[in-house]
Amino acid sequence: MLNTTTKAQSAEPVLARMENYDHEQVLFCHDRTTGLKAIIAIHDTTLGPALGGTRMWPYASEAEALSDVLRLSRGMTYKSSLAGLDLGGGKAVIIGDARTQKTEAMFRRFGRFVDSLNGRYITAEDVGMSTTEMVNILKETKNVAGLPEEMGGSGDPSPVTAYGVYCGMKAAAKTAYGTDDLSGRKVSIQGAGNVGRGLVELLVKEGAKVFLTDIHDDKLAAIKAEFPAITLVQPEAVYDLDVDIYSPCALGATVNDDTLKRLKCSVIAGAANNQLADEAVHGKAVMEKGILYAPDFLINAGGIINCSWERRGYNRKAALRQTEDIHQTALRIFKASADLGIPTYLAANQAAEDRITSMRSAGMRF
Repeated sequence: MLNTTTKAQSAEPVLARMENYDHEQVLFCHDRTTGLKAIIAIHDTTLGPALGGTRMWPYASEAEALSDVLRLSRGMTYKSSLAGLDLGGGKAVIIGDARTQKTEAMFRRFGRFVDSLNGRYITAEDVGMSTTEMVNILKETKNVAGLPEEMGGSGDPSPVTAYGVYCGMKAAAKTAYGTDDLSGRKVSIQGAGNVGRGLVELLVKEGAKVFLTDIHDDKLAAIKAEFPAITLVQPEAVYDLDVDIYSPCALGATVNDDTLKRLKCSVIAGAANNQLADEAVHGKAVMEKGILYAPDFLINAGGIINCSWERRGYNRKAALRQTEDIHQTALRIFKASADLGIPTYLAANQAAEDRITSMRSAGMRF
């Protein structure tokens, strides 16, 4: 499920939509020969070049794709800021079916569009992408991360993203239950992609009771074969489970008017970006319902932390150690939320914005 786009938003001029989130630049990319249709959004480069993955998805409309890339790129700004990285926020989306429409030519053409931004945007992997596409993009631009380890890159960032979500989930459990021990906790995971699979492994190892769902049966079957103790559930049934933690690890907007009436968890902590369909509305509603929400851009930062290490000489152990800092950062955000009586997403937003503002005031702009 993607972020919902209203008719009013779809009709709103592009520059007005950019102004809503204070974006710096949006590049629309089209190539008839390869079938490429893409949008690159650069939100903020105060802290450094905008690093953020490229997502390939069969969006229902260009308006939906634009809405997604604008929200995602803004989230990357906050993600890098909270993680203490010298990076700005950007994102790209390619409109298409990642299972049937990928070609080398398409991604090389996309690489040229990335290169035209002269280092303001660095791309990496996201939904529907792999290191194979990163290698093809590299043939046309140096502004790409998430390359295979044998090429000096950081490889697939998914395992580190999963580890960061796990660290953030443990911090949320400590705040909600008084202990970060997840053994015996019931956790529902929505999404059986690479991050979801990594999170399943970590939780099963700790002794959590895991419920998993996805729209692709083949992915579910593969993970079930690897971890027989987990329970598979139908996609819509995941919202009605009586669990301790709901972990959205697919696409966004799964915390909305409908699902909030059904969720029975005490904690929401997952890898998906933009989990709140409407940040202001559902961030407050989650708090009022007594659910502790771990802001997605706070706890899913492991991937960008991993990619950032390519820029200074990749070191897997160092990337994992830095990812573990998510635990302490999350605890601080949860405390600030409670002390100020504001939703956790707002406490996280303010912390991210404070760092950006202080750097901008000091003239520290990329």
